[in-house]
Amino acid sequence: MGKTNPYKDFVSGGVGGVCLVVAGHPLDTIKVRLQTMPHTKPGQAPLYKGTWDCAVQTVRKEGFFGLYKGMAAPVAGVTPMFAVCFLGFGIGKSLQQKSPNDDLTYLQFFKAGMLAGVFTTAIMTPGERIKCLLQIQADAEVKKYAGPVDCAKQLYREGGIRSIYRGTAATLLRDVPASGMYFMTYEWLQHILTPEGHSRTELSVSRTLIAGGFAGMFNWLVAIAPDVLKSRLQTAPAGTYPNGIRDVFKHLLRNEGIFALYKGVTPVMLRAFPANAACFLGYEVTMKALDWIYPE
Repeated sequence: MGKTNPYKDFVSGGVGGVCLVVAGHPLDTIKVRLQTMPHTKPGQAPLYKGTWDCAVQTVRKEGFFGLYKGMAAPVAGVTPMFAVCFLGFGIGKSLQQKSPNDDLTYLQFFKAGMLAGVFTTAIMTPGERIKCLLQIQADAEVKKYAGPVDCAKQLYREGGIRSIYRGTAATLLRDVPASGMYFMTYEWLQHILTPEGHSRTELSVSRTLIAGGFAGMFNWLVAIAPDVLKSRLQTAPAGTYPNGIRDVFKHLLRNEGIFALYKGVTPVMLRAFPANAACFLGYEVTMKALDWIYPE
């Protein structure tokens, strides 16, 4: 498999993360708005009829760049977040190797991916909370937050660092198993897409895009339900769910049923392929450039 390089993983992961946000943020905005729209009573029309209706309403009311609301927060956080994510994956692989050239099993890739999910939570949680709050305030007549920095300041004034980090457990619940699936699927697809007799470093751009895109979709198959709970928790007024994600889960099942856990699944899957294809392509291209500039 080859020796891992923490510096190269860190830099390449950061570039990949920026590619992911730029490619996927519009559908992320739609996902969050669908997940957090008010529950309707019998006979009452929902705020959005579905993915396309949400997109149309957003563009009509706010213009095309309304789909990019809240992007400043993930862009600011995504470079260090994905840098740390790929760094964590590299460390996770190294911890399981007895020598630098040992090949890992897919279960070991899964474990390394889970470690990557733990690494990213400290950066992910506040960025996700700010992003979600900015995304859902678009329909309000009076905007509470002027932008990401103002949102962070108000959250800190209202509840200190605990308010900024609300949803940490929910983020861990989402990201640890989902990251394991993410990296394991990517490694598996890279292996099966590499022609016999060739190295995976020779894999074409199109095959890298396919591996990264499907890895993103498998990641979200695991992540979507806890992501709904996280979005509800992070956007609810303080005190709404005193027991955290457990209360969100009970309230959602009681009032909306089990399928509410999959709200927003269409934009999630539509976004997952191109966003994560872009992410892994950015990662692989940067890694090759660094290998050329700084050979081992």
